Amino acid sequence: MIAVVTRADHQLIMRYIDEAKGDTALRSSIIETTKNSSFKKFADLEVRLGKRLGWYAFVRVLKPKVVVETGVDKGLGSVVICAALLKNQEEGYGGQYYGTDINPKAGYLLTGKYQEVGKILYGDSINSLSQFSEKIDLFINDSDHSADYEYQEYLVIKKLLSDKAVILGDNAHVTDKLLRFSNETSRKFLFFREDPINHWYPGGGIGVSFK
Repeated sequence: MIAVVTRADHQLIMRYIDEAKGDTALRSSIIETTKNSSFKKFADLEVRLGKRLGWYAFVRVLKPKVVVETGVDKGLGSVVICAALLKNQEEGYGGQYYGTDINPKAGYLLTGKYQEVGKILYGDSINSLSQFSEKIDLFINDSDHSADYEYQEYLVIKKLLSDKAVILGDNAHVTDKLLRFSNETSRKFLFFREDPINHWYPGGGIGVSFK
């Protein structure tokens, strides 16, 4: 699906996914930062990147100058995206990550070298996006999971989207808001669904809005 959206060879996409899976420095950073955090009592030290592997592949193939993710939480998505941006940087493609979260303690996994290309904007996501002025190449919605709030985020960033911007929706398995926004703005929409094996959780997914 990522290959279809980005018009890239599927073998390249798989190579990027394998690259993320094999990034020992990234995994070590996540584990060590978790061990040293105030949340270590409740933390699971097994690194499960899940659909963030898809996010990583999108960043690697699109080479975005600006990535925005709303809803940072621990910062797992943040550090994965920044790892991809650092790889892009090695290839001569600069990029910056901005995460938003209302919790001032969010994003503790974004440390070390990953902070070179990543920054957390604390406060309400809608307010932060309203004050944002840079063109966005890749937008990831993962904040307040109410349908209305999700849709408001899309409306706020509409004027900030670059010509080839891609939107990834973390809530697309629950609401139709990204599909609705796509229809209203003449964008295409696809949805990738997770299918966990022998697990009580039915799985989330990645909604994709693109030109």
